[in-house]
Amino acid sequence: MAVGESGILYSGAFGTRDSTGPPVNADAIFSIASMTKPITTVAALQLVEQGKLTLDEPVSKYLPQLGTLEVLEGFDADGKPRLRPARTPVTLKHLLTHTSGICYDIWEPEMFRYASQAKGGVPDPPPLMFEPGTRWQYGMGVDWAGRLIEKLSGMNLEEYFQARILGPLDMRDTSYLIPASKFDRLVSSYARQADGSLQQNPRVAPRAPKEFGGGGGLYSTAGDYVKFMQMILRKGRGPNHDRILQAKTVESMETNQIGTATAGKMKSFRPNFSSDVDMQPGAAEKWGLGFLINTTAYDAGRSAGSLAWAGLFNTFFWIDPKRSMYAVLMMQFLPFVDREAVGLLGDFERAVYGGRHKGAYL
Repeated sequence: MAVGESGILYSGAFGTRDSTGPPVNADAIFSIASMTKPITTVAALQLVEQGKLTLDEPVSKYLPQLGTLEVLEGFDADGKPRLRPARTPVTLKHLLTHTSGICYDIWEPEMFRYASQAKGGVPDPPPLMFEPGTRWQYGMGVDWAGRLIEKLSGMNLEEYFQARILGPLDMRDTSYLIPASKFDRLVSSYARQADGSLQQNPRVAPRAPKEFGGGGGLYSTAGDYVKFMQMILRKGRGPNHDRILQAKTVESMETNQIGTATAGKMKSFRPNFSSDVDMQPGAAEKWGLGFLINTTAYDAGRSAGSLAWAGLFNTFFWIDPKRSMYAVLMMQFLPFVDREAVGLLGDFERAVYGGRHKGAYL
């Protein structure tokens, strides 16, 4: 789905819900994985606006388990991890900008090695891969921001999101839960096989999670997610002109928050889950609060300063404030940034901008 100043530019659905053949419709429900993160970020920033906490104070004030973090400095000759106490307290800003050092093992080599040899599993929280604030690496910081939201609000994330974000934005199909009445609209997921084919995963109704994660877990539709993007483009205003966020808060989300560091480039160590990630080859990208920011325009695509991110199962979105456009593309298979998925994303984006420049719908 693509939306411009004049309204919906394009909405389309292709393929089948699963191998039995029902067609995918525009209201199909997808697992959006890390496209949950911008919604969690909005929730955390609402609490900042309310004075419940600040971006720069130690979050261990509210989550004591983040007050005794250790930094992994490598491995000794026997392969044993070398750990030392962190010198810098982790802040909410660190968590929201992926500069905390809490990293996924999919894309961080030292975390991959640590997790691969950890007997009894990885501790929670895991060791930091670097001193907080010293570099960018994609990770689980927003999951910890989710725990912070639950602690300070007294609500779980499902309750908070529905009351403060999803309900006010009329995102009726976005939730951590799939009721039986909506299961028919849920698309199946697939995995790329060695021979290039896509193998469907068993189609079963998702169980209600024991806990809700700020870093992933939401289900949504293209139509719902454009409502969220519209709110960002409108500087925090909802459909009835009610405020989800203050304009200055949204501006902080659109502004580079990681200094000279570069974001969005990640070598994969688990190829079944993700290919190597490089959203804009040859360009330096930044991170705001919740979004990847491209510093140079895409060829025949989004403007410099656009906001974007994605979900592990190849769901993608971007918001182009300069052209008042936003778009979402939802697929449902692994690995992330599969060559065909990235190719389709590029084709879709060029078609969106090509159609708009001609003054016509796609």
